[in-house]
Amino acid sequence: MKIFTRGLVAIAVFLLLWVNLPVSIPYNFTIGVRTFTGEITRPTFVQTIDGRQLVRDFSLKLGLDLQGGSSLIFQADTSGLAKADVNDALDSARDIIERRVNMFGVSEPSIRTIRSGESYRIAVDLPGVADPVEAISLIGSTAQLTFQEIATPEATIATDEANLATASARMPTFIETGLSGKDVKKASVTFNSETGEPEVLLEFKEEGRKKFAEISKRNVGRQVAILLDDEVLSAPVVQTPILDGNAVISGNFTTDSAKQFAIAINSGALPVPVKLLERRNVGPTLGAVEVRQSLIAGIAGLLMVMLFMVAYYGRLGLIACVALLFYGLITLAIFRAIPIVLTLPGIAGFILSIGMAVDSNILIFERIKEEIRKGRDFRQAIRLGFGRAMDAIKDANVTTLLVAFILFNPLNWDFLPQFGLVRGFALTLAIGVVTSLFTGIIITRKLIQFFYRSS
Repeated sequence: MKIFTRGLVAIAVFLLLWVNLPVSIPYNFTIGVRTFTGEITRPTFVQTIDGRQLVRDFSLKLGLDLQGGSSLIFQADTSGLAKADVNDALDSARDIIERRVNMFGVSEPSIRTIRSGESYRIAVDLPGVADPVEAISLIGSTAQLTFQEIATPEATIATDEANLATASARMPTFIETGLSGKDVKKASVTFNSETGEPEVLLEFKEEGRKKFAEISKRNVGRQVAILLDDEVLSAPVVQTPILDGNAVISGNFTTDSAKQFAIAINSGALPVPVKLLERRNVGPTLGAVEVRQSLIAGIAGLLMVMLFMVAYYGRLGLIACVALLFYGLITLAIFRAIPIVLTLPGIAGFILSIGMAVDSNILIFERIKEEIRKGRDFRQAIRLGFGRAMDAIKDANVTTLLVAFILFNPLNWDFLPQFGLVRGFALTLAIGVVTSLFTGIIITRKLIQFFYRSS
């Protein structure tokens, strides 16, 4: 059992070190007649979801203040809305744009609404994106998807370039069917089994499935127009009634345009039209010197804490330092795996949580010393010390997590902060506190038991 446990610990330590590799490590060694050369790199996982290829390489993601990116300002056209509905429409547009940008693959965008007099704007900051042409196209699309019947049976719709050039048929009059993007449960990218060209598969909700079945029954042998923002994407001829609630759109897509279309439909339609007003590339708001100095300050503070623990608590302090190293590796691995986008406030939250981790150890060690002074043997003092320190540790960490929850404001309450940098601080602090509970209670206890049993 002990060998099995130690093996699991060794594997865990190896995985933590592997995920947290700062750079690739080359190797070149010979065993017998075979020579092995290459380099050790962080693990990389590639996953395809709805036609989108997601690559997870466990690299640290940096925010706009540390690596720069693009800043976009969109003008919202609220002329068609009642004044009482403007704020709700803008909030909805902001949330939809945030979903689109997240699905597009940009890490930790900052999206906020700006009001200047009677002008309403939406500001979008994209960290690490120097050329956001595709993102601009995706964000600016209102994505109003509709299915419409053709009023005149003899009219046809040409949807490809060759037919558009020679089409002589007049454009038909459309009839609203009541079927729209709101009835779509999910849009995903597929590929035609015969031509290999990308298509978009629409899976309807229950009510949408019924609507689509009725539409297809009425239009056997005729075209049904599929429009996005009042432009015809596709106008397939219905061969037989479609009752399974799925529709395939083949609108001369490229793979990228099909992905963008699926993202736009999945995220929902914008309640107001938006137009790009300003675009600019921004450099890091903090220079390399400031970032380096911040890292040096964090490392110096950590070393001073470790020296204090060793000087004051001796062997127990040394154990706390080892647990603190585990804490750092685990927390950084979580940041890389989620991934968390690190801004300077986020780094501050991480460093603050280091203090919380040491604080737990101090409470435990003081309780152990109290039990020893009462005449308990060391094993009994450890057991009682951990148990009696738990109430204080729990209360301290719960209050900190409560503050982090308020700062992160996951429900977007208007009377609480909604800024990305504040949320970054709150998120890294919360993750650090939860991790410190694990390392301070579980790992520190196991290390004490291991080292004192071995001595």
